[in-house]
Amino acid sequence: MGGKRAGTLRGIPIARRLGLTSLVVSFRNDGDAPPSYDGRYNLGQGEWRDVEAGINYAIANGAERIVLFGWSLGAAIALQAAALSQSSSRIAGMVLDAPVFDWRTTLAANAKAAGLPRPLVHLGFVILRSKALRWVTGLAEPICLDSLDWLARATELDKPVLVLHGEKDDTTPFEASKRAASLRPDLVKLVEFESVGHSLEWNVDSEKWEQSVEEWFYGLPLAGSSPEQAGAQS
Repeated sequence: MGGKRAGTLRGIPIARRLGLTSLVVSFRNDGDAPPSYDGRYNLGQGEWRDVEAGINYAIANGAERIVLFGWSLGAAIALQAAALSQSSSRIAGMVLDAPVFDWRTTLAANAKAAGLPRPLVHLGFVILRSKALRWVTGLAEPICLDSLDWLARATELDKPVLVLHGEKDDTTPFEASKRAASLRPDLVKLVEFESVGHSLEWNVDSEKWEQSVEEWFYGLPLAGSSPEQAGAQS
């Protein structure tokens, strides 16, 4: 949220070494792609369609399997795309950096850090979900926070997920990533970083970040054959 596509270029070097072709996707209202009708972030509720368009483009140009990389809001978008895309079966796994698994947890943590009273925070959630109060938020459609809660929906996860997250993240609570890993230890692997700040895991320890991605990648079904085939399937 508020970032540019250039920030995701941190994932390109390891992807290249793994033989993968990368497509760096923009999405509505990010400053690169055209804005939506309301010009507002939808917390992944609508933006996943732009990632799906990227997936379809890749498939049309020969891709057989897809690995989604997402940072922060981008991770929330990736989770939605993996669940809702008609090409979901092509998605082999996700690498999520400082992900938002649940917007209530994230927004509440930020509100608490800002010193906002709890009743005001709950009112904010009501407004986000309300169709009648769209005039307050400027959203074309209300936000369904339940559908964006991947802690409550953990049983629905069906793709291998690598989570890279700093314990001292001041924007997206590390505890949410820790809980996701504990809820789905069969699919979610959490790698902890000592980075301070948000989405700076690669910046603090790029060697650990890339090694973690490499080890995780070679455990995926698409990497079970030869490296050449794995690269061709990306």
